[in-house]
Parts: sequence; structure tokens; C-alpha cells
Amino acid sequence: MSSDGTATTDLDVRLEKHRVELTGYCYRMLGSSFEAEDAVQDTMVRAWRSYDKFEGRSSMRSWLYRIATNVCLDMLNAGNKRARPMDLTAPSPLAQAALTPRADNTWLEPMPDARVLPTVSDPAEAAVAKESVRLAFMAALQQLPPKQRAVLILREVLAWKASEVAELLGTSVASVNSALQRARATLAESDGTGAEAATSDPLDEEQQKLLERYVAAFEGYDMTALTALLHEDAIMTMPPFDLWLRGTDDITGFMTTLGAACSGSRLVPVEVNGLPGFAQYKPDPEAGGYTPWAVQALEISKGRITGFHCFLDTARWFPLFGLPLRLDEAGGIDGVEAEADQVQ
Repeated sequence: MSSDGTATTDLDVRLEKHRVELTGYCYRMLGSSFEAEDAVQDTMVRAWRSYDKFEGRSSMRSWLYRIATNVCLDMLNAGNKRARPMDLTAPSPLAQAALTPRADNTWLEPMPDARVLPTVSDPAEAAVAKESVRLAFMAALQQLPPKQRAVLILREVLAWKASEVAELLGTSVASVNSALQRARATLAESDGTGAEAATSDPLDEEQQKLLERYVAAFEGYDMTALTALLHEDAIMTMPPFDLWLRGTDDITGFMTTLGAACSGSRLVPVEVNGLPGFAQYKPDPEAGGYTPWAVQALEISKGRITGFHCFLDTARWFPLFGLPLRLDEAGGIDGVEAEADQVQ
């Protein structure tokens, strides 16, 4: 191989080692799994094309974050704020429940942990990283103006110095500190940003047992057992539908009426948004076996499930999570598996 080819390969390797953390940064900025991956790919292309102008006055990591920030700020100029159903409407009583979809770009999207959380040796650092992609925190970030969002993520999540953030954004330290103060004030006013913080990292024995009981209750479609696991004010959401339900009666009532076809489902564990989760496969009465239905993310606090979030666009989510597209009658993989690289 020529020296130019060796240099190109070396640059590709150096860029790629930053992909996961950059994806996490862009995901926090944009609230969209796919837009985040597009933003990182754009960042890599821009870096590759302009590498000869990179003079090494900052680290490659800082340089890549500068490019990624500019890419995200450009994408956010459209003004779209991604949200959860409860950020947009009031809860629906079961008697008025209607499944009304909204456009994909309305919703805060789920993300596999492995795509946004780099492997770190410090447990405290790992815990902060997980907290910062949880759904409630992500929804709160969406309430911030784009530059405040960038400042808060860089300072609070990634632990950059104010001077480093000022240099990245081309502004002053005083401006960075002011933006951080305003961002903190906005987050302090947001409801529920700490709701999931009681989830241990890793899950403790009590939480593991709670999840085992949840799987047994859900797969058995045992509403009495499920009620015992849910907080009395638990929330259930189902994007892309704007319907959301609050309370055990409405949740279990929905599951036995409009959601009755989920009876007999199988659950496969996934790690989603720093939370315990499951891929739900629903029985397929025509072809047999089980077909993808939802990626579930569970919020847990004080020994109960407080949030039960079902992302239903399986054509997008199951390939993203590298999940099989079908389970056989015994609940094993059947046929073609989803390829994670379909979305890269």
C-alpha cells in the first residue's frame, strides 16, 4: 500500500474511535437517533475533507466536537423540538383513548446504549453518561435553545472547561457561564427530569427481580400482577401515537381492550436510553411465531415502574437495535435477522 493509502487508513481509524461519543453528543443535541447518525457521518466527511487544514492547535477530539456542534446547530435551525407525548397533550381517559399518529419528526426517539455510550472504566462517569440519555433528561434538553443545549451538554455531561467551550463556540467564558446558568434554570423548572435517577447502574438485585416479575406478568398478560409492579401514577406512552395514559386502571384497561392483541407476546431484553428495556414481539396469527411490535423503555423508581414507553415504529427501531425480525413458535430467532449496519 502507498504511503497515501496508509495515511488515509490511519486517519479513518483515528476518526472512527470518536464515533460513539460523537453520536451520543449529536443525539443529545438533536433528540433523534437517525439525525444523530447523519450528523456524525456529515462530521466525519467534513473532517476527512478538511484534515489538511487541521493544524493541531487543538486536539482532534476538540476539533471533531467543533465540527459536530456546527452540524447540529445547522440542523436545529429548522426549530423542531422533539418531544414525548406528555410534553404535548394531557393524558387521555381510557374511555376517550384514540390512536392518532403524528409525524416522525415530532417525537423524541429511542437509542441503543451501545451506539451512544462509550465504554469507560469509571463507574461514576458511566452513571452520568447513562443519566444524560434517559428519556426525561433528553426531553428537558429539547426545551433549551440550541446553543444553551450545547453548553449544558459540554459542561455538565462531558465535563469540558468553560474556556474550552468558549473556544469551541467562538465566544467568551462569561457568555458560556451565562448560558449554562440559564440552561440550569430551565431544567430546574422541567417536570420529571429526576424521575429515573433512582434506577441503579448497574441494576441492583431488587430491580433485577422487578424486571423478572414484569416479564412474567407481561408475557402472561396478568393484569393483577402487572398492577402490583406499576406505580399508581405510572405513565404509558406509544409514539408515534400522541395518546398517553396515566394510572394503573387506564393502563391495564387499555391493554385488555385496544391493546388486547398483545396478549401472549414475548420480550427480549435491550439496553435503551440508559434504561432497562425490552423488544416486544406480538403473536402472528397468520404466519405463526412472533412479529416485532415495540421497543419498550422502562423507568423505575423506589421499587415500582413509573414509566412504560413503547416505541412502535418497528421498521425503524428493530434494525437500529440489531434485533431479529421474527421469533419462531418457541420464541427463538426465525428467518432473517436485522442487520445493525443497515442504519449505519
